[in-house]
Amino acid sequence: MIEKHVRMNVTLPESVARELTLIADEFNDKKSRIVAKALELYFDEIDGQIAEKRLNELKQGGTKLVDAEKVWKELGL
Repeated sequence: MIEKHVRMNVTLPESVARELTLIADEFNDKKSRIVAKALELYFDEIDGQIAEKRLNELKQGGTKLVDAEKVWKELGL
């Protein structure tokens, strides 16, 4: 399935923009594709950090677990 693309404008530090251009030229690739790949990698890393943060909150008693069966029942599933 082909994913829809959305046009966005971003502002980058000059040094990052220069490096992005160099990499795009080196790999003969579009800057937008390189940025998308980089963000996917970053989001994967952040997902791990979020999971660790939530686990620590659970261990410290700042968060409660809710049984999945209870959630499903409340949602009528």
